[in-house]
Amino acid sequence: MPFVRACALSELEDDTPHRVEIDGVPVSVVRTEGEVFAINDICSHANVSLSEGEVEDCQIECWLHGSSFDLRTGKPSGLPATRPVPVYPVKIVGDDVLVSVTQES
Repeated sequence: MPFVRACALSELEDDTPHRVEIDGVPVSVVRTEGEVFAINDICSHANVSLSEGEVEDCQIECWLHGSSFDLRTGKPSGLPATRPVPVYPVKIVGDDVLVSVTQES
């Protein structure tokens, strides 16, 4: 899938998830530790938005049950989640954050 503009880099605050929708897919875009990541915004354990959680140490935490997911790989770091969340490639062009929402991560 091609890269699509998700948001402006200047819109992103460090360690604060920014929810966008790309081609009908909910995505949380996060700037942390000097990088920008895109992860599917729906927790694999419960159908809730990850962008409402907190970011720390390159992990995003689900606010409902406390599972954290690695922003680089989508893998959960603890229970109750056991399945990863898809992550998506990101490119920065000027002030634009471009994300490619693919079927497989």
